[in-house]
Amino acid sequence: MAHERLDKALYRVARDADVDELRLRRWVSFLALCGVLQQAIDEGVIGDYHLKGGAALELRFADRARTTKDMDVGLPGTRRDRFVALERAVSLGFDDFKFRVKVPHDLEFVDTVRVDVAITYRGRGFQTIQIDLGPADESAVDLVAPTIRGVAELGIPVTSPVRCITLDVQVAQKLHACTNPRVLQAENRARDILDIVFLDMLGQLDYKSAQVACIRVFEQRAEHAWPPTIEVPATWKVELASLAAEQGLPLATGEEILVAFSGIYERVMRA
Repeated sequence: MAHERLDKALYRVARDADVDELRLRRWVSFLALCGVLQQAIDEGVIGDYHLKGGAALELRFADRARTTKDMDVGLPGTRRDRFVALERAVSLGFDDFKFRVKVPHDLEFVDTVRVDVAITYRGRGFQTIQIDLGPADESAVDLVAPTIRGVAELGIPVTSPVRCITLDVQVAQKLHACTNPRVLQAENRARDILDIVFLDMLGQLDYKSAQVACIRVFEQRAEHAWPPTIEVPATWKVELASLAAEQGLPLATGEEILVAFSGIYERVMRA
């Protein structure tokens, strides 16, 4: 498919599927990047990868999940190892997609390197995606068949399955992030609270499995103890309400979301 036709197809398919066109474009980019990472595994260029964060939730639950503009990818090794592995992986290309990794920079409060990846389709610019390369600290992954709508209709390859972190570990990592005093000095982690509430609303949360994962994640990261004290900044309430409205969740206020989150945390802690 020519680049001009792909752009036109994005517009048409997004309209017909009632999906935001920019969101559909990001889904295409996410799947192209997953495709080249899986190809790199198959060809022995890298040993493993897994998705985590919001992109993993979007590929699982499509537009029921909150929208995200970046990808969180777990790769083995040091920050430098991960960056080099990504460069080698994406150099393979995927279908008619090519990738160029830009200059990385380390994040201050977490063991993560952040890079922008410029994506072209048949030689013309398609999109730039930010990727956070974190440690591959989990051996268990779920092989997820993406549920996102519209990509198959574009006539481009759909990467399936994709390697996603298991939901119990994802919940544990989100609980760790949104209760870590050091991280909270620099970041607003309200989205993690909403993601946990969202997963519980879908019936996707096994409290005992989440508790076991929490104990392991908190011990591995050794930054603050399990179970943590929940102290949510008041300023998060406005963002929580805004994010819930964008996602179409039946929770009108930040206070309602925090009450739901507190209940989930209690059930995980006492499972």
